[in-house]
Amino acid sequence: MKKSIYRILKGTFLVSDDSFKNWRVIIFISSLAIVMIASSHSADKKVYEIARLKNEVNEMRSEFIDGRSKLMRLKMESEIMVAMQKKGIAPSVIPPKKIKVKSQQ
Repeated sequence: MKKSIYRILKGTFLVSDDSFKNWRVIIFISSLAIVMIASSHSADKKVYEIARLKNEVNEMRSEFIDGRSKLMRLKMESEIMVAMQKKGIAPSVIPPKKIKVKSQQ
């Protein structure tokens, strides 16, 4: 046991006669580690993109609500009266008359 640990620390297992199978395992484990690191970075990018898009959706939703509330205020009769008075148009003082159409039978 002590001898095998000493061989690993010295690195003699990499240069011995049967080292080809050791190198295959090392290269395989290294490639798996690279794939795992790349996958982790890809997942992190996606998480940041999702967070950015959520913030953008929240901003757009608040802009929509703000625009809708401004439209509601502009559609109010009092706001329309003020805007029309600035242009010199006043509401009618004469009430409207109802027109009745008789059928022609």
